[in-house]
Amino acid sequence: MHDHHDHDHDNELDEMTARVRALETILVGKGLVDPAAVDAIIDTYEHDVGPRNGAAVVARAWTDPDFADWLRKDATAAISSMGFVGRQGEHMVAVFNSAGEHNLVVCTLCSCYPWPVLGLPPAWYKSPDYRARAVREPRAVLSEFGVTLPETTRIHVWDSTAEIRYLVIPERPPGTDALDAGALADLVTRDSMIGCDLLRAPA
Repeated sequence: MHDHHDHDHDNELDEMTARVRALETILVGKGLVDPAAVDAIIDTYEHDVGPRNGAAVVARAWTDPDFADWLRKDATAAISSMGFVGRQGEHMVAVFNSAGEHNLVVCTLCSCYPWPVLGLPPAWYKSPDYRARAVREPRAVLSEFGVTLPETTRIHVWDSTAEIRYLVIPERPPGTDALDAGALADLVTRDSMIGCDLLRAPA
């Protein structure tokens, strides 16, 4: 368990977020904005726009050994070189899954999350149940996500903080040698970059 919590976190609303929340509440209350439309936009950023950045990083790591080495040594610089920078991604660490090791990311005290590469955090990532159980019983939590690992696989749990955000580089699925970086990125899921999904070759 790697714990570096000694800083402010992003579970308290900053001024801009508070203003956005207040404005959204007023607009919805006046009937000027459809809550379903707001939800649809949030869903798009949570599942599509943000995670596409991380998927591009993963695909490049799979296809470019020099970039993968750079990710291991200085993920912040490597990811920044692809243009994925911004608040909540100031210091990144990439952790690589392998046949014998699996990485899982949690934020035990709040919901620190690498927004520039993964978009908005899913609701379950912020839940007290996930935050507590991912540390105590990671194998059980993973099985609930459909990730069943051999008993011999070592599970590393990484505790994100305001200073350090983690990106899991999942294993490249077998049978994908002929795919280019774009097609490989299409295989990468948001949850796999948190450690809660295993990737499979396309049918």
